[in-house]
Amino acid sequence: MPKFIIEREIPAAGSLSAADLQAISQKSCAVLSAMGPTIQWLESYVTEDKVYCVYIAPDEATVKAHAEQGGFPANRIAQIKTMIDPTTAEA
Repeated sequence: MPKFIIEREIPAAGSLSAADLQAISQKSCAVLSAMGPTIQWLESYVTEDKVYCVYIAPDEATVKAHAEQGGFPANRIAQIKTMIDPTTAEA
């Protein structure tokens, strides 16, 4: 199943409290549970003004539906084509 990276513009995201992040995570998990097993949240990275989330989903429309149902921004959604890391440089 395809992986997607979602860019969410959230002003002052890096200043959110642990309680705020927990509430956001709980909302996301509740929406995912209601949507069923075809979409899965893998992880998210919080920066100063953005959150980057990695999801497994059948298509971009499913990712958009999650964002809409959760009330989360999804400013950019891109399908991950491949992953590289330092071991990619090895012969």
